[in-house]
Amino acid sequence: MTAPQTKPPIAPQVGPSVWAVSDGRAGNAAQVRSIVQALGTTGRWMRIAHIQGEGHRDKPITLTPRAPWTWLPGGRWPLEKLALPAEQRALFSPPWPDVWIAAGRRSAPYTAAIRQMSGGKMLTVQILDPKTDRDAFDLIVVPEHDELDGPNVIRTVGAPSFFAPDDIEDAGQAFADLADENGRACIVILGGDSKAHTFTEAVADKLGEDLARLSGLGWRLRITASRRTPIPVVAKMRALSDRIGARFWAGPEDGPNPYLAWLLYSDAAIVTEDSANMLSDAAWHGLPIHIARLEGTSAKFDRLHESLINRGCARWFDGFLEGWSYEPLREADRVADEIVKKLLDRHPQPQLGGTGDKVVMPDWMQ
Repeated sequence: MTAPQTKPPIAPQVGPSVWAVSDGRAGNAAQVRSIVQALGTTGRWMRIAHIQGEGHRDKPITLTPRAPWTWLPGGRWPLEKLALPAEQRALFSPPWPDVWIAAGRRSAPYTAAIRQMSGGKMLTVQILDPKTDRDAFDLIVVPEHDELDGPNVIRTVGAPSFFAPDDIEDAGQAFADLADENGRACIVILGGDSKAHTFTEAVADKLGEDLARLSGLGWRLRITASRRTPIPVVAKMRALSDRIGARFWAGPEDGPNPYLAWLLYSDAAIVTEDSANMLSDAAWHGLPIHIARLEGTSAKFDRLHESLINRGCARWFDGFLEGWSYEPLREADRVADEIVKKLLDRHPQPQLGGTGDKVVMPDWMQ
């Protein structure tokens, strides 16, 4: 008779448990992901691996509250759990994580609520201005152009972008042919319509003329559109790319996404002015950023552009490309370092003896 098979024991959580939360908006989810990845780098994780957290969730959490709650300001909503679908309400039960990292105004009431539910035991990090009492959060991460301040506020230049080493290696290998295209390569990152800006066809025509001229001067252009880029603009840029021999990507129909590889293997960047995330991605790689204007403006984005220009990351695009250098903008690292500091205040590292001590990276961070 064959002996019954037994399941191997589940290894205890190594390091703090983390919940990564957003309101579903792509830009907000990206900022949460960046900080979680920065927190999980080997050097940082080894400092906090002694924390044996419970309740870790390896998949991001999306909260989708409904009206009329979403019509209210970002303060503590009354009975905020009732704003969520039943399956999302079920998330709010112990064991609580050690770290809750969330982004977006609509997630802020839940960050404040879960901090109270846990008795203040978890470290809550809210990205972007929560539009409510700042004392309801352990850390608030906002860009300088939001002009928010306070003892628990971390102000960043632009958005906290981050690219994990493994992702960089994978992109470099997948698009290794780009390494042979040395010099005079430029990534063109196209945003789209937003509350503050409009990507009109007239803007696209003018930008297209500038790109055609740059191509004639010997620049190899790699043009990528975003989900917000208007369809007529995508069509114009695709036709332009075919005409001047530029590379173009707007979605899966154009093959694997080359975004990270193009950032890695380019010498300069042209980025439309409407996205803090896209501008910050180029700044993370230390590329000379040429900010392309769209229709419309806002004081908030004016301050964003000014902060990047003052930091030496960017200049306004005037139809030509320049080269300059600056220290790459690594704001997610700075935020992650502050999270580690706060965790160590709560969970001091034990005194380790002997030679057999080893820190093992958790599967979800590898």
